[in-house]
Amino acid sequence: MHGVKTGSRRRFIFGGVAAVGALVVGWGVMPARQRLNASHPLPVSDGAVALNGWVAVGADGMVTVAMPRSEMGQGVHTALPMLVAEELDVPLASVRLVQSPIDKIFGNIAMLKDGLPFHPDDSGNLKAAVSWTVGKVARELGLIITGGSSSVKDAWQPMREAGASARAMLVAAAARQWNVGVAACCTEDGFVIHADGRRLAYGALATAAATSEPGEIRLKSPKDFKLIGHAQPRRDTPSKVNGTAAFGIDARPAGMVYAAVRMSPVIGGTVASVKQDAVLKMPGVLRVVDFSSALPEKTGAGAGVAVVASTWWQARQAALALEVQWNAGAQAGLSSAAIYADFAARLDAESGHAYYKAGDMDAVEGKAAGVAKTVKAEYRAPYLAHAAMEPVNCTAQVKDGKVYLWAPTQSPGFAVETAAKVGGVSTDNVVLVVTMLGGGFGRRLDVDMVAQVVAVAKASAGVPVQMIWSREDDMTHDVYRPAALARFNASLDAAGNVLGYDNKSASGSVSHQFMKRNLGLPPGGPDKTTAEGEFDMQYEFPNQRIAHVIVDSPVPLGYWRSVGHSHNAFFKESFVDELAHAAGKDSVEFRRGLLKRHPRHLAVLNAAVAKAGAAPEGRAHGVALHQSFGTIVAQVAEVSVEGTEIKVHRVVCAVDCGIAVNPNIIAQQVESAVVFGLSAALFGAVTIKDGKVEQSNFGDYPVLRMNQAPEVETIIMPSAEHPEGMGEPATPPIAPAVANAVFKLTGKRLRSLPLTL
Repeated sequence: MHGVKTGSRRRFIFGGVAAVGALVVGWGVMPARQRLNASHPLPVSDGAVALNGWVAVGADGMVTVAMPRSEMGQGVHTALPMLVAEELDVPLASVRLVQSPIDKIFGNIAMLKDGLPFHPDDSGNLKAAVSWTVGKVARELGLIITGGSSSVKDAWQPMREAGASARAMLVAAAARQWNVGVAACCTEDGFVIHADGRRLAYGALATAAATSEPGEIRLKSPKDFKLIGHAQPRRDTPSKVNGTAAFGIDARPAGMVYAAVRMSPVIGGTVASVKQDAVLKMPGVLRVVDFSSALPEKTGAGAGVAVVASTWWQARQAALALEVQWNAGAQAGLSSAAIYADFAARLDAESGHAYYKAGDMDAVEGKAAGVAKTVKAEYRAPYLAHAAMEPVNCTAQVKDGKVYLWAPTQSPGFAVETAAKVGGVSTDNVVLVVTMLGGGFGRRLDVDMVAQVVAVAKASAGVPVQMIWSREDDMTHDVYRPAALARFNASLDAAGNVLGYDNKSASGSVSHQFMKRNLGLPPGGPDKTTAEGEFDMQYEFPNQRIAHVIVDSPVPLGYWRSVGHSHNAFFKESFVDELAHAAGKDSVEFRRGLLKRHPRHLAVLNAAVAKAGAAPEGRAHGVALHQSFGTIVAQVAEVSVEGTEIKVHRVVCAVDCGIAVNPNIIAQQVESAVVFGLSAALFGAVTIKDGKVEQSNFGDYPVLRMNQAPEVETIIMPSAEHPEGMGEPATPPIAPAVANAVFKLTGKRLRSLPLTL
């Protein structure tokens, strides 16, 4: 796989967007970059013929489709080829996937556009202009990233167009051979069919089609879909059942050795000295490598050393025996308590950046008349680890001026650039194999493990090296979901109507750190992810002000499944429940009254509540409604409390995600997101003491067990809208739904995560 050149132009463009709201004058009026034909050839074999940058057809009729997104259990290896197969009119079984080259046509445009800090209800020229320009910026950057629940959303247009274009070229080739008009031809199951019954297989037409012009490309109407909208079995399931699925940890290049790591136990610490003589005498040990200089600041890995040995167990035992002296550095006294105290002090002293204002909050706060009740609350959420089941790993070989990389990564482009930089080669001399990921959740957007292993491989004389972190390494050296503190202040009149709604929160910024690590951009400006789920809510309070204070974080931060929504939904939906209680109203009816101009949200809420029915005796239903990544989700959690144990028995989840490409995968994503969110809601917390992460394995960072998992029922709302995200949106509502049910059962309002009685 070839890389793309990184340079000042990319940094300028991206920095310009961040600094001046995407007003790149002059360049912005140029035509948008096309997404059909690549500058690098599509990798094909067995005589297959590429018809565009995405699609090739073989003589046997098999269709090769470029896959730019990483499969980490979310089903993109099924959903995305469905888009091509639908428009190309071929059976899904005849489509095989090949890793896409690193080319700008495969960049993720939807993810960057979704990062703009606009309210979903915003409309008008400013939003349209900025969105259009950022879309152009995204096309120029061509960042190949799997994240932000954007895979289907981003692929919806270009992959369908690629299939439709290839189909049109095949039809044109058949029409030319038959000397008829294209209007006399149709397609079905990999054949071009003439009105008189003549048929030609795609495989027989592929070579001629490569020189055909597609003419006008027409996409199918949803009423004509045969695959899209219909449940299809997961294409990756058989290989995962029979053990042939290749994950990062399964890479086995010839002659491979193993590396285990020792990293600074204190955040931001450095290596003072290493005594390696005794370790070098241990069985199988080959060398000790300090990889610290390969890593930028505030990575999960941080400074440290690796021990290389013939087997991983030998490497691990030697790494544990290695005598390393550490410079603890400035964070030696860091603690969770101090971090929260800093958040509180900053909220006391600073107004923060106002992400959304409506009405006149100053007028509400300045007049006591009409205000019958004031409700105030403070909520908090802890740092969280990703804890993916496949431990952090990467395999690299540096040989003959090239870097060969086998990586379970969500960011192939960043992986290539990092490997090139550390390996001392050009990006064109990095050969990357993206394997399946045994879970990602945002952790594998970062490439600290790539920098580590390439540094180790560079010191290993051309021998391939597989580096594997232990679970303890992973837990204590993550890029964590930010801790956060949020304050609410609302005013109600005597009838229980909310007159004013004020929300201000504080946390570190994931985006500031991520952009600095991976793009070299200085931190600055607002970060939507800090306040998403708060400022972009659907409720129609007449006067509101939602602001956030970014506090520079000494703790490495990273994108965690549903990002800011993961905790901000808990804050917002719990406080809305508090307002309903203060108003003396049923929580569902209270929400309905705030959704008069949001019929889609209201329909989703009503569907979930109707399906849930009445709670059985001894249990209570908690409700939450939240929109993230374009998808509206309502959840009803059925909960009981036994002593201090919170049990979740059933979760009804209604989703409006636009057109449902594969309903089976949507239901699976909902179930996954609910279980993932419940692990965080009931157990998840990373705490800091003396500059160290206190949790080290699943014993002190538990996840939901099978006997604790609830029944999950998914309702997919019918829709003709553009597909939206589905990997993350069902995670945010589960914590507030459970907390609101606990309040009904106990009268206790739980305002901190994880939920404990």
